[in-house]
Amino acid sequence: MKKRKTKITRYYLMHPAGSVLIETGNTKVICTATVEKGVPSFLREAEPKQGWLTAEYSMLPGAPNSRFKRERKGIKGRTAEIQRLIGRSLRAVVDLTKFPGYQIMIDCDVIQADGGTRTASITGASVALHDAFRKMKENNQLEGDPFKEWVAAISVGIVNGKSVVDLCYEEDSNADVDMNVVMTESGKFIEIQGTAEAEPFDDDELSIMLKEAKKGITELIKYQKKVIKNN
Repeated sequence: MKKRKTKITRYYLMHPAGSVLIETGNTKVICTATVEKGVPSFLREAEPKQGWLTAEYSMLPGAPNSRFKRERKGIKGRTAEIQRLIGRSLRAVVDLTKFPGYQIMIDCDVIQADGGTRTASITGASVALHDAFRKMKENNQLEGDPFKEWVAAISVGIVNGKSVVDLCYEEDSNADVDMNVVMTESGKFIEIQGTAEAEPFDDDELSIMLKEAKKGITELIKYQKKVIKNN
């Protein structure tokens, strides 16, 4: 199994409650978690009282190999799909009732793109969220620990007939099959996005890709916990 080197730097920015720089190969994403007072209108009368967590995703113009135009007139479909994925992935491992009356805003900003930006965003944002909860605890803003378990994500695909984990842009561009997998620390899947870009894939190939993805995510979660422990 090939997997690019991942590095997570905590406390990357001074103002957000949680912030990290995650580097996966040549892909670099700044992930922040900001705590805001108040919840969306659809939750104001909800019982039991709860908080909310949502996400935004963006890419700097100079991040990819050709200039990415700023989305000034509303986000595009791909951006909306990615930020919904990030939000769903994190809410799946969080107890929203433990921080009633607060909203946590996750921002994932890609500063250099070489494949796997959405999966790196989820993996990095999980650490930023952990640190935000720690800050909220210090400020007496929590009613218990909201963080149920770790979550991470990785890409996997079939390139030249072989299963490849954590695809860079060149591998992704030439993949027969491209898949993104989001999984929890307990081994449960949150999302599996798989597409045959060229040749359809069968049950055996799907099984191999999922097995490789699970190995890769297990390693990433071990690394997330190591980063927290070492700091």
